[in-house]
Amino acid sequence: MVKQPKAPRPLTHAQVWTALDRLAERAGLSPSGLAKASGLDPTTFNKSKRITGDGRERWPSTESVSKALAATNATMETFVQLLGEGPRGGQSVPLLGFAQAGAGGYFDDSGFPSGKGWDEVALPATGDEHAYALEIEGDSMRPAYREGDIIVVSPGTPIRRGDRVVVRTTGGEVMVKELKRRTAKVLELGSLNPVHPDRTLEAEQVEWIARIVWASQ
Repeated sequence: MVKQPKAPRPLTHAQVWTALDRLAERAGLSPSGLAKASGLDPTTFNKSKRITGDGRERWPSTESVSKALAATNATMETFVQLLGEGPRGGQSVPLLGFAQAGAGGYFDDSGFPSGKGWDEVALPATGDEHAYALEIEGDSMRPAYREGDIIVVSPGTPIRRGDRVVVRTTGGEVMVKELKRRTAKVLELGSLNPVHPDRTLEAEQVEWIARIVWASQ
């Protein structure tokens, strides 16, 4: 009796979306960054769009997958390989657009991510359970960071002179700078873009400061 070959297992919803996440990661992009690079609505690949309001699984269209492959110079063979890759080292961290970081409700008093509205992105492990990612918007931080770059911020990592940091003021302004000097009274910050001036803040003006530990380039 001839043994019948096993029927191939169908692709799962989770496999397809995981492959898209890995495709974005290979390109140094977030899911929304990949969608924008593909000429799609920025929310197309967001995790919040993968289940419909009534609980049904939402699958990416073949057109959106094709555009994502073209945007990352990847082939369908590459996508198939990403479907089957096992878990990799790293961690998933909350992701927020940089412009949103100045609004209320996204951080607690310690500068840790909180509340709703965060997406999620898989990035290298930081060792800080409170780490989160911000997606750069606009060109104000060139040449250090370009639009679409992802920076990982670690509130629990010690900060030293010369580190790149994210600072939020008590007035809700959020900025990326280089720490030049920090005393009990003032914070001196260097601009990453020569077009913009350096800043000096009084200690009471600073709500929190956190170190940038990784950036996609």
